[in-house]
Formats: sequence, C-alpha cells, structure tokens
Amino acid sequence: MQYSICPDLLLNNTTLVTYRLTNLKLPLDHKPSDLRETVLTFLNLQDYELLNLHVFRRGYDARKKSNIHFIYTLDLQFSSGVDISLLISKNHLQKTPDMEYKPVFSAIEGNSYASNPGYQRPVVVGTGPCGLFAALTLAQLGLKPLVIERGKAVRERTKDTWGFWRKKIFNQESNVQFGEGGAGTFSDGKLWTQTKDKRHLGRKVMEEMVRGGAPEEILYVSKPHVGTFRLVKIVEYLRSEIERLGGEIRFSTRVENILVEAGKILGIETLNLESGESTRIDANQVVLAVGHSARDTFEMLHSRGVFVEPKPFSIGFRIEHPQGLIDRARFGNEDRYPQHPGKIVEHVGAADYKLVHHAKNGRSVYSFCMCPGGTVVAATSEVGRVVTNGMSQYSRLERNANAGIVVGIEPEDFGADEKNPLAGIAFQRNIESIAYELGGENYFAPGQLVGDFLAGRVSQKLGEVKPSYKPGVKLTDLTGKGATKVLPPYAIEAIQEALPEFGKQIQGFDQPDALLTGVETRTSAPIRIRRHVEKDALAFQSVNTAGLYPAGEGAGYAGGIMSAAIDGIKVAEALAKYYSK
Repeated sequence: MQYSICPDLLLNNTTLVTYRLTNLKLPLDHKPSDLRETVLTFLNLQDYELLNLHVFRRGYDARKKSNIHFIYTLDLQFSSGVDISLLISKNHLQKTPDMEYKPVFSAIEGNSYASNPGYQRPVVVGTGPCGLFAALTLAQLGLKPLVIERGKAVRERTKDTWGFWRKKIFNQESNVQFGEGGAGTFSDGKLWTQTKDKRHLGRKVMEEMVRGGAPEEILYVSKPHVGTFRLVKIVEYLRSEIERLGGEIRFSTRVENILVEAGKILGIETLNLESGESTRIDANQVVLAVGHSARDTFEMLHSRGVFVEPKPFSIGFRIEHPQGLIDRARFGNEDRYPQHPGKIVEHVGAADYKLVHHAKNGRSVYSFCMCPGGTVVAATSEVGRVVTNGMSQYSRLERNANAGIVVGIEPEDFGADEKNPLAGIAFQRNIESIAYELGGENYFAPGQLVGDFLAGRVSQKLGEVKPSYKPGVKLTDLTGKGATKVLPPYAIEAIQEALPEFGKQIQGFDQPDALLTGVETRTSAPIRIRRHVEKDALAFQSVNTAGLYPAGEGAGYAGGIMSAAIDGIKVAEALAKYYSK
C-alpha cells in the first residue's frame, strides 16, 4: 500500500518536546485516520491532548502469514496537561532523539577559508554516492570542491549503458560501474544499511534525496528504495546543488597519477578522455571515492606507494525466480485474507528475502543485493569480460525476483598478501574472462537451470523462468564438469549444498527451472586502502599519504548506497576540520 501522511499528521510545532512511541500495530488495510485514533486509544488520551503526530518508521511483520500487519514508530507532541512522566513510566514513550544534522562549521566560515590567498580547493575523485555526498557536504560548508569523474553525466551514461544491453555497444568509461551516480544508479536503489549511524547521517542523505525528487516515504518505510529511474533525477539534483554552491564537476576526466612528496599529496594528473588533454591539478586534500571497480586506479595508487592491502570479498551467480513464488513464500496464499482488499503486495510491496548457509567445507553462502521484481543486468567495466548485477525500478513490477548467491572468500584463496595486495583483481578478471568465454564471447552470460546445476549437467532449454539479462544468456554447465571451471570447486560445492537448504526456507527456491546466471564478482572491492581511524588527528587520511582521503566502497569502507554516502559525509567533515586547523 502506498501510504501518505495527511497534513494534520505532520509535526508543525518544533518548540514542543517530541516523544517517540514504538511498536504500534495496525492492519494492512487501515486508513491514515486510523493511526491517530489508535494512538489516542492506546495512550488513553482525548483528541485535543495529541497536538501533532509524525510517522518516523513503518515496517511490517509477516512472520505469521495469517496475521500480517504494519508496525509503526511515531513521534508525538502533546498539550501541556498530559502526564508525560506516567506514559514514560509505563514504557509507552521515550524522548525523541535529536536527528538534525549539525555541520562542523558554517558555510560563511568555509567561504572565508576559500577566499584566502593560495587556497587550494579540495578535490573529490568519483561521483558515486560517496563522492557526491562528500562533494555536497564540502560545498555546503563553503569549500567549493572540484569533482573529477572518469565517466559521463548520468543521462549520457544511461544511454551508453542501455546501448550495451540492447546492442552490445560497450564503452569502458561509461557503463554500470563508471559515470555519474556510480554503480548504485543501476541497482535496486536500496536506502538502508546495517552500519552504525549514531549521528543519523543517513537521515541527512535521505532528506537530500527527497529534495531531489525521491518519494517522501523513504523517510519512514523500514526498507526504503527508489529504483534506477528516480535515482537519475536525484543524482542530477545533487550535481546542481554542488555547482550552485560553488563546486565544479569535470566529466570524462580520468585520474592518471597522484603527485606525492615526503608522504604528502601535492596534486593529481588527469586526462580528458574526449579531448586527450592532460592537466595537473595542485591539491593538498583529495577525497578518493572511485568505487569498487576502478582497477586501473588501484594499480596506479599501489605503484605510487599508497598503502593498499587485500581484503575478503565474495563470488557467485545471480539466481532468478518468478516474483510470485517469493511473494507466496513470504505472505502465503492471499485468498486466505478476505479482510485485506486487494493483494497483500499492494500494501507492502514485492517480497524480498535474505538467506545464509554455512556449508560443510567451511564456506558461507548468502544472498546478496536481492532485487524484487527486477532484472539481472550486464555490469562489466572491461572488454572481454562478463559481470552480472541486479537492478529494480521503484515499482518493482518485473516478472522475476533476482539475487546474488555468493560465497565468501579470503585473501589466501586468491594468493594475496602484503607483497601482492592486488591479487584479488587478477582473480576477479580471470573468472569474468571465463564467463565471457562460456557465454559465447559476445557478452552473453553463461546460465544454467538450478536442477541441472545440482545434477552437474548441461542445461538444454529454459523452463518457466525466463532470463532477464541483456544482451542474452547462453545455457551451459556452470559446475565445470567437463568444461572450463568458472568458479573454484569449493564455491560450486558450497552453492550446491546451500540451494536445497534455501529451498527449505523458501518453498520452490531450489525448483529445477530456477535460473543461475554467471558471474557475480563485484560484491565489494578486493582491496582496502588503509586510513587513520576517525578519532585520530589525521582522521580518514591514508596511513602513509597525508591529504589523501580513501572513502567509500572502492577504498573498502562501505557496501551500498547508504553506507557509501554516509562515509562520504564523514570524510568531508574530517577534511573540513583538518583544513580549518
């Protein structure tokens, strides 16, 4: 159900103290006005005593399929006659935490710094969620950042990406991985994270997105998402704000080199990919937010002596089922609920899942980046390689559900150590090249039905599940029996063990004609660019290159839109504080 907050439910008196009420349950088909009535009844109040009501969070509980319901967290304001201490003592209420964003200093101060003779504006490399919010924060502080992006602006990039999917015309610098908005633009647009967020920076991220055109519901639904098409508009808004506040963005400009002397960064050298012009940019503060697929940049940084270390990541396949199968597994047979007019999914949206299995060989297998009602997309950033990812639009109305089914691997699995920290890149490339070969060397992805994968035989024809991956899927044997092994044997073995176990949790998950598509290799960066911890004097700066701020997924410090954006804000704040000293 699409829920709108009625005007009379909005907080409109910020001078009053606000209190939070949690775990309020209502049926799926309730009217917005029922919310106020339920609060009054629960707290035993008269109508005039409840001055304002604001929905802070709305989730749903589907553990008992016979009683699926919404669960609300509300922020309330009361008239002066209400005994708040009594309501608190009964554990009904607690004081609402202060979630307002507090800048590290004012834009006026920042502008005064920027007007100093010899001022070198901070440089942000990359315009994914991390880079955009780092640049936006710096711009809001008056520091007028220069932003460098190797890919194109989001509209042009979208044309290139769809051109690859539909016509196999591939652009190495403008694709799912590279370009304005980063890899998150072509995803489900999930806006939740499990990272600790004591300062409520995620709230700032979502408020900025709402200003940019995201639906207001992302501020209160428990698992907000916006989808690709809406993200395009949001990304354009963030760019316009950065520029309005004095920032500059240069597209189709790749960082070729960093200039370092005595352990300090002095600047960067860039190449304009359209004109061929090389430029030196003097800068003593550089935010590196390049994303998890900037392999050439990682190689350059390592060659220049920046401390890089290997880290774990995951590899596997994308799996597709009919979305209806997932909906029935989560919500049951909807005909059993005559009290809910219409389908349950119209109230709560397409169902998702999160699965984990610990295999006998010691490997963990888990679902990754689950996309309800979405598509599997071609996500390579290099010629002659095949990579998959998942994407959904805001509506989540496509026929299939898809998710990565991936296996965790450690640096020792791909031969990485302190002397060879980039071994994970070679490992990923090898898998992606084999997938390209198995797919027919035309950017088709290799695929196999789950029943055939479990039996270790070549798939001959599709069943009920039709692949959504474009340019296309070539049926083959992903297990490697009698053919080139696309994944290591331990990964195949672990996934073969996990799928039937997942079928016990979601009936039909291991159905014979569910489809596996290879390969999923870009779950996270294979390296980490180590930086000082937040409380250090050199907070967030590279441990051996002062002034260089590794940030986001590419540096190994985030995983998803929200965690990357939050990391971008933190890094920008640390840079601003350091500069002001």
